[in-house]
Amino acid sequence: MSSELTLVPLATMVAELRPPKVLLRTPAGTRMIYEVAAGHISGDRLKAKLAGSSSADWMLVGPDGTGTLDVRSLVETDDGALLFLQYSGRVDLTDGDVAPLYATPRFETGDPRYGWLNKLQAVGKGTLTGNTLTYDLYELR
Repeated sequence: MSSELTLVPLATMVAELRPPKVLLRTPAGTRMIYEVAAGHISGDRLKAKLAGSSSADWMLVGPDGTGTLDVRSLVETDDGALLFLQYSGRVDLTDGDVAPLYATPRFETGDPRYGWLNKLQAVGKGTLTGNTLTYDLYELR
């Protein structure tokens, strides 16, 4: 078995974010809570949209400007399966320019049609333009 990693395209994920709620000077750092207003995932093997209103990023920004992502979302596939999507990640907020976001999404579902998602680890690189967050997602193999 090879120890080489392969990236297999999975999907593009787009989220429209509401302005953040900011908690300054918490014991852990600055907390920025971004509620997700709308979103969708589009790929050859996976098509879904945001379900409900519980999706948010509970980002923590440390004193050195490192943002740590903490995202949980519920999405519904185009054929009615519910998927829990959770990811953590990092973003460098020290520069005034838009920095890429790096994420490690995981999926959970009880729907046998999408059981393959339970077994994979995804990675993603994202950009934030205005209030639109776009990630290119890949399956690690």
